[in-house]
Amino acid sequence: MSDEGTATVEYSADAKELGDKIAGLTLKEAKELSDYLKDEHGIEPASGGGAVMVAAAAGDGDGGGEAVKTEFDVVMTGFGDQKLAVVKAVKAITGQSLMEAKKLVEAVPATIKEGAPTEEAEKIKADLEAAGASVELK
Repeated sequence: MSDEGTATVEYSADAKELGDKIAGLTLKEAKELSDYLKDEHGIEPASGGGAVMVAAAAGDGDGGGEAVKTEFDVVMTGFGDQKLAVVKAVKAITGQSLMEAKKLVEAVPATIKEGAPTEEAEKIKADLEAAGASVELK
């Protein structure tokens, strides 16, 4: 019985290959995949509302706990000296045209993504910082 909790899970080669492909998608490709699964197969992503409600309820017992924030706005506060690299990163993240991405970058402080889940917000922040931008999660 005690070995069940420490057992390793084996994955098929097909599952690994598919998982690796999905993990390597850009945000635009992931959105396109999500739309395809919804339109063609009726598969929709799970709603995040339940997780937010559970986090808010967790503080009720001790009378002073603050809910854990699960969604963030990614705000670019500066583009540094690598403006072109930042514009390209914003274009890849938002799926906008090059001109729209350039206008967004030049309008700092600019919100790049609103209500992004924690992991996605952290990834966007890392991508923008790697390109030379200054970013805050709010």
